[in-house]
Order: sequence, then C-alpha cells, then structure tokens
Amino acid sequence: MLCFFTAATFWLLNALNKNYTTLVSYPIQFAYDPRQLVPVKPLPEEVTISVTGKGWKLLRKNLQFQVQPAILTIRGLPYVKSVPGTALRPAISSVLDGLALNFVATDSIAFDFDRLVTRKVPITVDSTQLQIDSGFAFAGPIVIRPDSVTFVGPERIIEQFPSPYPLAVPTASLKAPYKGELSLTHDFTKLVKADVSEAEVEFNVLALERQEVAVPPLLQNFPPGYRLRLVNGPVRVQYAFLPKHREQIQPELFQVVLDYQKFNAADSTIVLVVSHTPPLVRQVSVLPARVHISLTPQ
Repeated sequence: MLCFFTAATFWLLNALNKNYTTLVSYPIQFAYDPRQLVPVKPLPEEVTISVTGKGWKLLRKNLQFQVQPAILTIRGLPYVKSVPGTALRPAISSVLDGLALNFVATDSIAFDFDRLVTRKVPITVDSTQLQIDSGFAFAGPIVIRPDSVTFVGPERIIEQFPSPYPLAVPTASLKAPYKGELSLTHDFTKLVKADVSEAEVEFNVLALERQEVAVPPLLQNFPPGYRLRLVNGPVRVQYAFLPKHREQIQPELFQVVLDYQKFNAADSTIVLVVSHTPPLVRQVSVLPARVHISLTPQ
C-alpha cells in the first residue's frame, strides 16, 4: 500500500509539472469611485479565459487559492454599458502569475452604473387618501416632523421620486385628532438610502355638523302651457360642515336642477341634480333623489 501511495504521489507531481492549456473562470472587480458612481444592477464577478501553464498553477487557479482578481478600470462610466472580452486582456494578463493568457473566451461583459446623487425633498401626507369615519372630516393643517427627507442613490431613480414625497397613510378609519408615526417607504431599498424612515404626523379630525334646507328646484326644458306638480316634494338638501364654518355657510346658494330631458316616462320620475353648492359645505345630498312629477294643461 505504501508503495502504491508513493508511486501515485510521484505520478501526480510529475503530471502537475507539465504544461496544459485549458479554460478557467477568473474573478474580476470593477474600479470606480463609490462617492460618484453606483451600480444599479449586480456586476459580473468572473469571466472565462483560456490559459496555458503548469498543472499545479492551473489547479491553484481552479481552486481559487490566493487568486488576485483582475481590476477593471472602465473609461466613460456611467455612459458606457458594456465592453468586449478582448478589452479585458491587459488587466487579466497582469495578474495571472505564471500562466499565459491565450484569449478571453467571454465575448463581452455588461454592466450598468449611474451617477450617485443626493436629493432633499419635503414630506407630505395625502389627505385625500385618509380614511375618515362617516360624520367626521379632516381639518388641516398637517404638522410633520421632520418635514423633509434626503435620498442618496442612482440619479435616474431618485429623479423620479415625487416632490413632496408622500408618507404612508394610517390604515384605520379615523374619527378623532391623529398623532402618530407614519412610515416612509420606497421600492429601491438596496439602491437608495434615506435619512428618514418615519415621521411624526399630527392633524385634526373633527365631527361634522349637519343641516337640511328646502330648495325650490330650477326647472329646465319643460314644455310651455303645463302646470307642474311634484308628487313627492318638496325638495330638500342635506349638507355637513365643520363647526367653525357655521356662520359662513349661505344655504340660499344651493341650486337644484329639475331637467325635463331626464324625464323617465316609465315611472314619471326625474333625477334631481345639485348644480351649485355654497363654499365650505361637505357631504351634500338631495332628498328625494328622484321626484315623481305630474303635468296638467293650464
């Protein structure tokens, strides 16, 4: 057994001392200034090359023992997006350490860099996206602390971010003043860094007051020579408002239109349309929504 092991060792040493030509995968690294550039997708980490050298050298390269990667310095970043494999020859040849480079088998390598930029934008909460309980209403202003966020990342991504940048809105339906932490999220967590992940937000949600007022409808397109009777009248408008606006509401500015062109002969009804409302009112509705009419010759 000892003789067999000794013979095998001599054979292996003799074989490793001969020259061979083969394809191997070789590691590469990109040289760039991380203060000015950022890769927007994973960079290639190796290329395939044809080399000639002694067996023990090739074995070390294949097993990645103490292999110094080829450092690639690409001119024209971030505008250059790929280079042919032949362009890598000088960088690879300089680090092969006892191996002769025959050719680069990888046809080309692709990469994508962008300028690293910093952008500061204000933070906001989209009040139209808030879920407010029926009978309540959002009442600004919205106080946000901090009131801005600074993004650092690829220019093409950060320039697409809206300004102001919206925070996530509360998921619960609100019926009381709100004060809490809302998160700031984006879809590029691996590429874009933000100095703010959440902000303290405070705003009012107040109970609305409700009123009802009778409004004579404005008649449109009715045939002349007929007397109109609203079978299920009179027409009333219901509306809500914030308590602080009570004295400013002018109910006489409501206007409801009864248009004969919308007459439904099947049931002798017309749908009422609120055509004008005074400022500061909310949640306006008209009752009845559909009126039955009767026309008799005068």
